[in-house]
Amino acid sequence: MLIASTPFVPSEYRVKLITEAWEQREAAALRVAVFCDEQGIFEHDDRDALDRSATTLVAVSCLHGMPEQVVGTVRIHQRRDDATHWQGSRLAVRPEYRRVAWLGSALIRLAVCTAHARGARCFTAHVQAANVPLFERLHWHTLETITLFGRPHHRMQADLAHYPPFAAGDWGFVAGARLAA
Repeated sequence: MLIASTPFVPSEYRVKLITEAWEQREAAALRVAVFCDEQGIFEHDDRDALDRSATTLVAVSCLHGMPEQVVGTVRIHQRRDDATHWQGSRLAVRPEYRRVAWLGSALIRLAVCTAHARGARCFTAHVQAANVPLFERLHWHTLETITLFGRPHHRMQADLAHYPPFAAGDWGFVAGARLAA
């Protein structure tokens, strides 16, 4: 008798700022997998000058409470011309974890709340057009539509009233898995 197997889905995830070298390595590899290999936006590497000053956040799958692998990432940074204006970029989730309904949302929420705790009075991001509905559900609005890397994007701004300052990003938070339908 054959038993149908279902893919393993961890029971919990920790969404947090990077605190370990392995998290940084896996976040960088995930960005290459998504933005170079999958989407073809960059040829070999997506790193740029912003990576030197950016803060990177990760979603880490856990097995029995122990961290297993980085399954999502995003980076945040201050604008050079305005210390109260923060930006998010390079949001990426492993393809096999995109059905975990809240991972992208949790990364976005922690990114904006962390920046808010660090003095942000404005938080923006360039969002690929396909992801605009997610951001709108999370209280973002479009400032303008543009083309970046040959793809349609929206420059969007978060409504900070929905993102209370959160200074415990090193600890982050742990939540159980929910699958999207």
